[in-house]
Amino acid sequence: MDTIRLKARAKINLGLDVVRRREDGYHEVKMVMQMLRLYDQIDIEKTQESGILVRSNLSFLPTDERNIAYKAAKVMIDQFGLEQGVIIRIEKHIPVAAGMAGGSTDCAAVLYGMNKLFGLRLNQKKLRELGVKLGADVPYCLMRQTALSEGIGEILTPISPLQDCPILIAKPSVSVSTRHVYEHLKLDEQTMHPDIDGIVTALADGDLYGVTDRMANVLETVTVPEHPVIDEIKKQMMASGAVNALMSGSGPTVFGIFDDEEKAKKACEDMKASGLARQIYLTRPFNQKIKDTRKNKRKR
Repeated sequence: MDTIRLKARAKINLGLDVVRRREDGYHEVKMVMQMLRLYDQIDIEKTQESGILVRSNLSFLPTDERNIAYKAAKVMIDQFGLEQGVIIRIEKHIPVAAGMAGGSTDCAAVLYGMNKLFGLRLNQKKLRELGVKLGADVPYCLMRQTALSEGIGEILTPISPLQDCPILIAKPSVSVSTRHVYEHLKLDEQTMHPDIDGIVTALADGDLYGVTDRMANVLETVTVPEHPVIDEIKKQMMASGAVNALMSGSGPTVFGIFDDEEKAKKACEDMKASGLARQIYLTRPFNQKIKDTRKNKRKR
């Protein structure tokens, strides 16, 4: 095998809580992570010459050592003494700097792909250990299924997936620094913490509305005041029939969950007409194991 093509999938946070800031500066989180069918395409090709070459369809995306996919390839080459190099082609669709793990999922795909290409036979545990050194979301992106994420993101517990439903994605023309958001997050007695355990239970029950009723993201307290367009997008989605809408990760991307395909398609057109967002996608959850569809407990 000299080439491999992979789908590096986006994620959303159905719930995101920050439990505390540790003395070492890291934040402990408790999040429900769900993968989407939206993906970047990653092609990795072995070369006879040593070295790493990254190419992308986006002219503004760094293709040198600043690119996390490049860093992943370098870790694999250095760690295992690989003599051959690689060409990595990244076809981006996931919004950049958007709270959807676009860079982390590309990184995870490179770790996984090079493991296969070079016959390293690393298990997922070892790949995750390499991945967490590159980014907190990388271990989850290697996991590729719905999970409860704790610690600094490295403690992952598989949970029941979100049932199949339309999900509208909208990213405004602003970018957000995750570091900036966490540095400016204030945690005190007034902080409203999401009911993460309730979301996990609702997922296990196949209760879509039990999930959407509890969707919340503590990082909105920082990002939304700085970028009011996020709240405008949420309101637009709700007005167009979303069961609920939420900012993903540190933002600024907003996702809306729908219980009706036609409503979702109309909402997508409404969002495009509004001019609020630069990148808009209508997608669905990606689940490795499709669970039995159960009727929602509450009609809307």
